Amino acid sequence: MGIFSNLFGTSSGIEKQLEDIYVSKIQEVAGMPLSQTKSAFRDLLKKAKEDSLKEGTCNLPQNYGDILLEKELAEEKIKSELAKKRKEGVRDEDIKWWWNMHDIERRMLLAFDTWVAFSLFLKLREEDGVSAEKAGKRVRKIHPLFGDPDDTTHGVGEDRPLPYELKDRINIYIQKRSQADPKNFKREIEASSTFNSLVRKEIKADNI
Repeated sequence: MGIFSNLFGTSSGIEKQLEDIYVSKIQEVAGMPLSQTKSAFRDLLKKAKEDSLKEGTCNLPQNYGDILLEKELAEEKIKSELAKKRKEGVRDEDIKWWWNMHDIERRMLLAFDTWVAFSLFLKLREEDGVSAEKAGKRVRKIHPLFGDPDDTTHGVGEDRPLPYELKDRINIYIQKRSQADPKNFKREIEASSTFNSLVRKEIKADNI
């Protein structure tokens, strides 16, 4: 493991927690044998570590959310960045939730999210024979897309990426709607241009 051992620990508590969480999640989505599922998890974890090291975020303190909120009062750059997120509905508690996590935990959340979306894309392409363009549109219709809200590569207006900090609230909303109101929830998804546009509408209505 080399330098990774020094930075993250080969048998650190966070890695074991992540394995316990994501091996079962991957198996639930893909239905793969346990050996393949563990291999997929290790690939995602390795990539998360590599990106953390490359981007220099591996040493961020685990109270970084609290630090950001404190610095927001005095540093214009941070104030400006957080102001953009707040326009998207991000609250102080969302900033704390996201940025007080271990960097690898954050990255694994995003890696798994991307893995699920890509798995759906491949299924639509290979099993249902859908074109790449239609498969991409379908994924964005039923799956939230997170990233920089200023990025218009895959959508503009209400279809733009959602801030990462909203992920927990959106997951809670999806679970609640899926259980309590599945028919109307499905109808609203189908009526929306993308899942992100539905999320933005629900944030404005104070439902998320």
